[in-house]
Amino acid sequence: MVLLGALVNGLGILVGSVIGMKLHNIPERMKDTVMKGMGLSVIVLGIQMAFKTSNSLIVILSICFGAVIGEWLNIDYHLNQLGHWIERKVGAKGKSNVSKGFVTATLIFVIGAMGIIGALDSGIRGNHDVLYTKSVMDGFIALLLSTTLGWGVMLAAIPVFLFEGIIALFATQINQFVPADLMALIIEELTATGGIMILAIGLNLLGLTKIRVANLVPGIVVVALIVTGIYYF
Repeated sequence: MVLLGALVNGLGILVGSVIGMKLHNIPERMKDTVMKGMGLSVIVLGIQMAFKTSNSLIVILSICFGAVIGEWLNIDYHLNQLGHWIERKVGAKGKSNVSKGFVTATLIFVIGAMGIIGALDSGIRGNHDVLYTKSVMDGFIALLLSTTLGWGVMLAAIPVFLFEGIIALFATQINQFVPADLMALIIEELTATGGIMILAIGLNLLGLTKIRVANLVPGIVVVALIVTGIYYF
């Protein structure tokens, strides 16, 4: 089953979120410390990813052009509006973190090369091991996030499943048209560019910044275009 890996990843997020919500009664001091610990961990992960680049100029250009496109499309605003719409539909009252949980978790789980590599493996070779591993990691992160951000984290399972599922379904076509060495280069620079975005999420979790990370996401597409252009020209 081509979509098995993506399905398991989505279920991992759901299970982690449910367990985390069961722990919502933990003291506020503990929640605050957990969130700051998550922020620091995400920052370290982002830095490690960012150093994967072999050409920092590609990362810089991708982030810059991606930011221009993202701000023009106002992705962050629309993503948050979707979260607020969900809040209204479920009748969330008072101070609700549904939108923040949905947006933050979606960005953490989708940005990065692991999902792409895993989805390609699922679609081309029927090997779901990478996505199985990612599901465990995402489940644990979802558990921690949901203790402070609530059930909005659970909703991230939907875009994760769609993102990985679409890649898995079209993996054979991608493999036919994209040379293996080019794909390796794209994944390398995509990992580094995604690392910058993950770093920004970590800073936001610590409350140090309010970076509109979703508006940087088009940089992932820009990476592929730049690397492809350099490869062929």
